[in-house]
Amino acid sequence: MRTALELYWHSARGRFALIVLLTPVAAALPIGSAWFLKAIIDGLTRAGSGPGVLPATAGLVATSLAIATIPHLTRYLRSDADRAAGRLAQERIFTAVERFTGLARFEDPRFLDRMRLAQSATAQTPGQVTQGSLETVGGIIVIAGFLGSVLALSPLMALIVLVAAAPMFAAQIGLSRRHASAMLGLSPFERREMFYRILLTSVEAAKEIRLFGAGPFLRRRMMGERERVDAGHHELDRRELAVQGGLALLSALVTGAGLLVAVRLALTGRISPGDIAMSIAALTGVQGAVTQVTASIATTHQQLLLFGHYVAVTTATSDLPAAEPPVPVPELRRGIELRDVWFRYADDHPWVLRGVDLFIPHGHTMAMVGRNGSGKSTLVKLLCRFYDPTRGAILWDGVDIREFQISELRTRIGALFQDFMQYDMSARENIGLGDPAQDGRRVEYAAESAGVHDVLAALPHGYDTLLTRIFFSEADKNNSETGVMLSGGQWQRVALARALLRGDRDLLLLDEPSSGLDPVAEHEVQARLRHTRAGRTSVLISHRLGAIRDAHRIVTLAEGRIVEVGTHDELIARDGHYAGLFRLQANAYAPGNEQLPAFAEE
Repeated sequence: MRTALELYWHSARGRFALIVLLTPVAAALPIGSAWFLKAIIDGLTRAGSGPGVLPATAGLVATSLAIATIPHLTRYLRSDADRAAGRLAQERIFTAVERFTGLARFEDPRFLDRMRLAQSATAQTPGQVTQGSLETVGGIIVIAGFLGSVLALSPLMALIVLVAAAPMFAAQIGLSRRHASAMLGLSPFERREMFYRILLTSVEAAKEIRLFGAGPFLRRRMMGERERVDAGHHELDRRELAVQGGLALLSALVTGAGLLVAVRLALTGRISPGDIAMSIAALTGVQGAVTQVTASIATTHQQLLLFGHYVAVTTATSDLPAAEPPVPVPELRRGIELRDVWFRYADDHPWVLRGVDLFIPHGHTMAMVGRNGSGKSTLVKLLCRFYDPTRGAILWDGVDIREFQISELRTRIGALFQDFMQYDMSARENIGLGDPAQDGRRVEYAAESAGVHDVLAALPHGYDTLLTRIFFSEADKNNSETGVMLSGGQWQRVALARALLRGDRDLLLLDEPSSGLDPVAEHEVQARLRHTRAGRTSVLISHRLGAIRDAHRIVTLAEGRIVEVGTHDELIARDGHYAGLFRLQANAYAPGNEQLPAFAEE
């Protein structure tokens, strides 16, 4: 609760202070209104009490006006403060996400469920917890004020009202716990339903879904997940109906019993007509306040249970240990060494890398080849320190990279990943994300190096053209932000330009840099890359072996182990794994040979 209230206070102090001041005023107004009503009735029914009616009437009018206007003012202030608190909470949660420097958390389904609930909590919980807390305070003020009136009428009735509040409170807390637990339990189904929903409306999947007629199948999957979620919510609603119905009946019985007591006292002349009106208002007010307080506490409790996911995410430490204190990353002089590196993604998963020993000299290009699942892309992830080796170490000029600050290490690396991103942003931003500190000229130079400058410069708004159409319709031709769609090969060149924006860094990692290009474009890009890599330390992964034959060293991986290392000519002469793969690809291009090579990228 402290974290939620602190969010509210730091994001909207002035509005929060006004809401706090208005809460006791709004709570006291019904009590004052009831007393003014009692005075009016008693004044009208008692001889000689007429002069006191007018002030009481004026007071009743004033309280009625305040009762009518204060809730609207409070609602306005609360809505504004809710948005401010939501913005601050959202900023904090995504700031926390930036601290997760590795990839392990993003591959953990339970953590993804917690992340989704945490994001949901950022929009609702700070405001609802604050509102629930203030409503509880206001309800207690109402109960305390009206309970004095009930106590004056009948101590027994006051006791019954208080005792009746206990089961209400317990029932509401039980409902909130069950609801919070159900939200976590239903989260995997909601995530899958969202996956199918996005898939069915995704432009990337539209071609295959329509060609293969997979729409009905995916729609049934989506609706199946939706039905599971709805069934869970239906069970919650059924339980809530039973509990809330019972509580409403209990409240009505208590109020009815109080009215019977008040009428009996009036018939015996022990209370005045004004006292009857006061007792009715008091009983109704106390029961309403008790219901409000229990509901507010239950809602706050439920939101705090969900807010626990927000707290867990924002207070979680990095999935990769940080060196204390970190060693400055030196400019690479000697090279990078992988020393007896073993790796698997989880303890119950098979080994992806097994005892890898490799030295990448400074200024050399090291190419990696191997069949699917041999561990090539995993090695790239380890070099970027998205994961730490399960056993062994990776040394940068003799220093374990775990001794460096992760962010500083990554500023020394440029990379093109096999599963590169296509950002729904402008062409300039798509490339500039590779190094946000670079100016526009460097962005265009990187595009030239990747062979995509002419394409981007010819777009309707040049480099400022959006490379997407998800924000604006195609018909909106006059909008300067109307986007365009690139081909797959053009997107790969944009991603390559993003990597080459860091082409002057110590280490350049290229995982299938030309897999989506036509032969002419591939030849052009490979020539540009040879120029870019000259004199720089680089790791090149490609299933097109002709693209790597000029590498200083070629490493062949099989089942997570290094089976061969050498130049192209040395490995061909050795007639081992690499030579077999090379012949397989070469034969595919021989006249009359229709056999396709089985070798493909990881």
